[in-house]
Amino acid sequence: MAKTFQTLGLAPILCDALSKQGIHEPTAIQAQSIPALFKGRDLLAQAQTGTGKTYAFLLPSLQQIKADTHMEQVLVMAPTRELARQIADVANMLAPSLGLDVLNLIGGKTIENQLQKLQRHPQVVIGTPGRLLDHCRRNSLDLSGVKRVIVDEADQMLQAGFLEDVDMLISMTPKSRQLLFFSATVPDKIKGLAKKHMQNPLVLNVLEGTTIALENIEQRIYMISEERKLAVLCRMLEEMNPYLAIIFCNTKERTSILAGQLIAKGFNIGELHGDMSQGRRTQVIRDFSRAKTQLLVATDIAARGIDIEGITHVFSYDVPHDIDYYIHRIGRTGRAGNQGISVMFATAADEQWVRRIEHTIHATITKYSSNGQVKIKSSNRPPKKKKEATDTMPSTYQTTKEKRHKTLHKGGDNRRRR
Repeated sequence: MAKTFQTLGLAPILCDALSKQGIHEPTAIQAQSIPALFKGRDLLAQAQTGTGKTYAFLLPSLQQIKADTHMEQVLVMAPTRELARQIADVANMLAPSLGLDVLNLIGGKTIENQLQKLQRHPQVVIGTPGRLLDHCRRNSLDLSGVKRVIVDEADQMLQAGFLEDVDMLISMTPKSRQLLFFSATVPDKIKGLAKKHMQNPLVLNVLEGTTIALENIEQRIYMISEERKLAVLCRMLEEMNPYLAIIFCNTKERTSILAGQLIAKGFNIGELHGDMSQGRRTQVIRDFSRAKTQLLVATDIAARGIDIEGITHVFSYDVPHDIDYYIHRIGRTGRAGNQGISVMFATAADEQWVRRIEHTIHATITKYSSNGQVKIKSSNRPPKKKKEATDTMPSTYQTTKEKRHKTLHKGGDNRRRR
């Protein structure tokens, strides 16, 4: 029997709110985590972006809040302002039906305005570690009554250097509180933090929900010299005519340089990286989501958490030196049953990283020369079974279907579909 939100224990008022948004069946991560959260279990959940994690932790958290008690009861931490805002947007859609107060505390906003809003003691506080800690030190944020703490994208907290702040914030909450970690990967330092603060946690490794989407992504690698990258990228953008595309670079400096070069070539570009002001980043994402700018040049950190429909192409101008970033990048496209294309430029110096990516996803990705000739076709060999279990998350990736690379993308089709 298929699980429903009702059978998971969700209140009718929340089921109705979900139904109005077109959400009728729980995803795998929701079906496995929501009952445990209702029972008060600590949770260490490994799940990829796009599997429904936000609803998985927000739905039971909001339902169990005491609406008539005006004090901070749920604390949600996110590694970036964009992700915190997205979580707050979902919470604000659900909160009115339950009579709850939600406050988003992120940098880039005036402290004075946040201080005023904190005086009403919202039941749900969502924010980035730095700003949350700032308010705690000012005694404007009281965590003594928090019943549930959620750390979203925990691996990115580690990557961004926020783990010490997260540790400190958790320590400020009661020991009896419930603690939830959601993460795409679980490095040793995340496991150590969980062991320090969690009591007999339920450990989930949920892979469902990503495989179907990734079957719709055609993965390509172009073996190319550094000097040829810009010219080949420009040619591809003109020929493929993407509806929305993200072009990833490994550093902020590379992002700025490439954005300037593409603007000089006449392309309408949005630029996104960590050195930009919050107001500017918000405007760039808004313009991209509305297709006012159809090309976004971004770093991995700045683009983390962006969940925008209609992204048809993802370009990796640089080969990521973190396998998780490759998974994160290509997961931006091929959503909601639509087709997507992932193109990565690799130089001879990148070959070891390409091999690592292919080893991780258990596939050989189709490789092309700079003029578009196929050098190596994709393979669909199943991975060899290992004798001993490892801490590495099994791949959810599907290889490019044979001869699929010969099907050219038609940008106009995406415009009509949208």
